[in-house]
Parts: sequence; C-alpha cells; structure tokens
Amino acid sequence: MTFQTDLNDAVLLLVDFQQAFDGPPWPQRWNNDVDRNALALLAAWRKARRPVIHVRHDSVETGSTLRPGEPGHAMRPGFEPLPGEQLVTKSVNSAFIGTDLDLRLRRLGAKTVVTCGISTDMCVSTTIRTGANMGWAMMLVEDACDCFALPDGKGGTVSAEDVHRAHVATLGFEFCKVTSTDTLLEAL
Repeated sequence: MTFQTDLNDAVLLLVDFQQAFDGPPWPQRWNNDVDRNALALLAAWRKARRPVIHVRHDSVETGSTLRPGEPGHAMRPGFEPLPGEQLVTKSVNSAFIGTDLDLRLRRLGAKTVVTCGISTDMCVSTTIRTGANMGWAMMLVEDACDCFALPDGKGGTVSAEDVHRAHVATLGFEFCKVTSTDTLLEAL
C-alpha cells in the first residue's frame, strides 16, 4: 500500500506528552512504545526541518497532576520544544478550543495536521474531531498514542487496548486518516 498524503504542507502536532501520565491517579496505560514511536517521528520531522507544534495541558483544576507547578506538568524526556518549535497550552481536551492553534497552522501554510499523543480517547480524539470539523486534514499516528484502562460504569473495566482500538476505528471512519509510525517515517 502506498502512502497517499502529501506531507510537504504537514505539521506534526504532539499532544500532551507530559510526565503526569506515568503515575497515580492515572489508570494503567498499554502502549509501551508510545515514547519511542513519537520520538522517532519528532526526530524525523526535525531532521526534515518540518514544522512541529507541541501541545501541553495546563490544567486549571485544583489538585490536578497536569496543573502548572506540579511535577507531572513537565514534558516527558525528549519532548521538550526546541528553539523555534511552537508550544500551544490548553486547559480543555481540544488543542483548538481556547487557543490560537488554528491561526498558527494557517500561518505555517499547513493543510495536514499529523497528530499523536496521550490519550487517544481524550485529548487526541477531541483535537482531531475539532480540527476535522474546522476543515483541517487530520491524520492520526495510532501507534504513537496511548490511553488508559477505564471503568465501564458496570463495575468492570474496559482495557486500554480496547479503548484505543475503538477510538482509532471511529476517528478513521469519520474524522481522519489513520497511519503508523513506520509508514509515516517511510513517507518522509
């Protein structure tokens, strides 16, 4: 299968690669390769001198591990923006809501927004859905995302793998093109 998207006008959007997700109160995650895959994309994007936008969740909730000043607020090792790379801060699930992300993308001449991050079903999904509804060509790098096992509301738990799989299917059906790290790296 050949890759059919022109990446010359693509921006890499890294969503919420923050340290808080490595411990309580966050539930168990599943993708042990999320950092490796996303860092490979970031390195390739930087080498190709293509635009990168980092997204950081700045929670306004008291006690949140993602609140500025908390240790978990910091970016995960290797995901810190380099000089010249943009940082968008948000306080809700979508990186488009209450931010200037749309304007930044237009100023970069972007057409495609290549997205990965934590977590697939929350901030990544909401960002992709919002972006698609705003007219952006959204792309999900599904193996460079991670999510959590969640309560099912009936006393059980939905595995993180099942949460991820369901959201990737929904996003791919309606909101974005779904790809893998290896496929995208080959296309660069």
